[in-house]
Amino acid sequence: MRKAKIGILTFSDGRKFVHEELKSMNQRFLDRVVSTLEGTGEVEVVTGDQIIWTPLLAKQQAQKMRAQDVDGTIFNFSIWSFPHLAAIAAENGQPPYLMLSNLNPSYPGLVGMMASAGSLDQLGIRNWRVWGDIAEDQHLLRRVLAFCRAARVVNTLRGQTYGLIGGRSLGMYTAVSDLRQWQHIFGVDVEHVDQLEIVRLAEEVSETEAEKGLRWLEDNIGKIHYDGKKLTPEKLKYQVRCYEATKRIIAEKGLDFVGIKCQPELSDNYVTQCLSAAFLNDPYDWDGEHDPIVCACEVDMDGALTMQILKLLSGDPVLFMDFRHYDEKENIYVFCNCGSQATYYAGRSKDPGGNLKGVHFYPQILYYPAGGATVQYVGRAGEVTLARLARSNGQYWMAIMPGEFVEYPRSKCEPTTKEWPHCFTRLCVSPERLISEYGSNHTHGVYGNWTDELALICEMLGIGSTVYA
Repeated sequence: MRKAKIGILTFSDGRKFVHEELKSMNQRFLDRVVSTLEGTGEVEVVTGDQIIWTPLLAKQQAQKMRAQDVDGTIFNFSIWSFPHLAAIAAENGQPPYLMLSNLNPSYPGLVGMMASAGSLDQLGIRNWRVWGDIAEDQHLLRRVLAFCRAARVVNTLRGQTYGLIGGRSLGMYTAVSDLRQWQHIFGVDVEHVDQLEIVRLAEEVSETEAEKGLRWLEDNIGKIHYDGKKLTPEKLKYQVRCYEATKRIIAEKGLDFVGIKCQPELSDNYVTQCLSAAFLNDPYDWDGEHDPIVCACEVDMDGALTMQILKLLSGDPVLFMDFRHYDEKENIYVFCNCGSQATYYAGRSKDPGGNLKGVHFYPQILYYPAGGATVQYVGRAGEVTLARLARSNGQYWMAIMPGEFVEYPRSKCEPTTKEWPHCFTRLCVSPERLISEYGSNHTHGVYGNWTDELALICEMLGIGSTVYA
């Protein structure tokens, strides 16, 4: 995962004699901000060539930030500065903008920041504001880092391409989206690919390559429940071929993330695509390590987009799950899907050996007559953030749900569908509220608490969010 590339512009008094008198002090505060951010290891800082004290410098320095393709820009204030300088910079620079006033009470830096921020407000330019000593105040540093991470996600997302492999699955309105709306809000294009391409290209996968995948799975998966009917070595090998075919589609078309329809054409007549969804989302397969590629089941577009945001934010594999059940006695939400969850969550390790021993492959159930393997496990315990982009009357919003996975024995899967992966989850919201308001049957998640970053991402995209905490 790349670092956030953040520009920093520092502003000064528009009177030359004041600017020159305070220039060295202004630079010291700037250096303090830069060294603190770079010290986190998360941020590549791009500073302006000069401290801004004239309108021409404001324009030139802001344009340099845009030319260097920064993810966002921090406007830095240590002393009083003329507010029109920030306004000119904002009109010519790279948003989003974070207004930062250093802790320097002997000089009116906070006054300059507030006057500048108010000017941006009047121009309709969105800005975020923080104040304090970034080198000493860890809460402030976390807020600045949240801005940097969110800006990186929003900037990275623009210009990406989603591969829509198939069409609407099983009549789900929530799984299809408006291409114009995606381009307008998120900057994401959609490439349509027929599912027949998977079938065609699977036939071109060599026997050697398919056998390699099969042997790796048989050597590493905790248990494969072959039944001689729906799950046989040949069917599993065909799932390997489909996975290799999908990787080829992604590479040849330059796709950044994808969704596969699967049901009912492939699941009825060829084989389910659960293996593809699991190992595309994983950071490894039989060829070694690879960057996780978001793959959504049932070609769920808003699900895939949510997953891509979570992946860009965390750098980790992302889950695709169904709302299946609420266990009132245990106060646990039961999330499980038909087998398309990354195996990373079975052991929370980037090493496949640490995960796959906890994974079982079961034969597909009644509803998938073509057969194939489901990818079954119980999610490893830990703090998580679940999220989902949804639409209400055409308007996007995001549900954000901080919580934790709770581990249970595999037998806990029996009351739902034992062949599917399960994540038993404790959330901070009642089922009465969540089920009444939530806009989909699917949800998505990653380890860690990313609540603040997701809320900021939504603000930067101009959409609403609800944190269920």
